[in-house]
Amino acid sequence: MPQPSAPRGLIVTADDFGLHEAVNEAVERAHRDGVLTAASLMVGAPAASDAIVRARRMPRLRVGLHIVLADGQAVLPRAQIPDLVDETGRFGDAMARDGFRFFFLPQARRQLALEIEAQFTLFQASGLTLDHVNAHKHFHIHPTVLSLLLDARRRFPFHAMRLPYPVNPPMFLRPWLALMRRRLDRADIAHNDRICGIEQSGGMDENALLAALSRLPPGVTEIYSHPATEGGITRSMASYRPQDEFAALLSPRVRAVMDGLGVKRGGFSDFWPAKDAA
Repeated sequence: MPQPSAPRGLIVTADDFGLHEAVNEAVERAHRDGVLTAASLMVGAPAASDAIVRARRMPRLRVGLHIVLADGQAVLPRAQIPDLVDETGRFGDAMARDGFRFFFLPQARRQLALEIEAQFTLFQASGLTLDHVNAHKHFHIHPTVLSLLLDARRRFPFHAMRLPYPVNPPMFLRPWLALMRRRLDRADIAHNDRICGIEQSGGMDENALLAALSRLPPGVTEIYSHPATEGGITRSMASYRPQDEFAALLSPRVRAVMDGLGVKRGGFSDFWPAKDAA
C-alpha cells in the first residue's frame, strides 16, 4: 500500500557528501548555520571518512546513501566488476549506453548487484542511521538499478528513497517516473512528492532557491544542491557553481522565507519514521 503524503513540508539535501573536504565543510556549516537538513553520502569517495566523522558530530543531520554507479569510483576492485568500470576502477558517464548494458547483460547485472551491496555494507559500517537512499545522477530511475536496490533492501533495510520527480518533468521521463512511483508505493517505501534542483543542477543559488520556495507545491518537496566551499572539484562539475549553492544555504533571506512558510523541515525520517523507530 502506498504511504500517505506527510503534510506540506521541505527536505533540503546536499548531494555528494564525502566527495571532497570542501563539500564536507560546506555541508557541516550549511547544517549548523543554514537551512540544510539532510545529506547524501558517497561511501567510496575520497573524503568519505571525513564526512562520517562530521556527520557523527551532527546528530540532527539526516544522512542517506548516495549510490554511485556513474561518473565516480567504484567500491569493489575492478577484478570483481570488470564489465562496469575502466582500468582505474571508475564508472563512466555514458549513462544511456550503460543503462542498455545493465538491462541486457546478465553478467553486468550480477556485478552491479555486488557493487550496490558493497556500498550498503560500507554505509552500515559507518554506524550512521540510514535516512534515505538515492543514486548519483539519479541513476535509480533506471528500472534495473531500482530493482537491484529493492533487492538489496532484504539485507539492508531502508524505508525512504528520493523520487526525482520535478515540478514539470519532461514528457519522455514521465512514464519512467510514474513507474518508479508505483514501484516505491507497492514496496511501501516512503518518498518525496516532488524535487527541485534538477533543472538548476549546479546552479541552485539564492535566486533559484527563492524561486523554488515561492512556488512550493503541496506535499513534501525535496530541494537538493551540490554545495562546496571551493570550486573545480571534479571535471564533470566544471560548470557547477558550488560556492553559490553553499551561499544560498546560508542566506538569511532564504531562511526568512522558509520560516515564513511555516512548513515542517527535516530529513525523510522526520516525515516518515522507520517502522522500527516509530
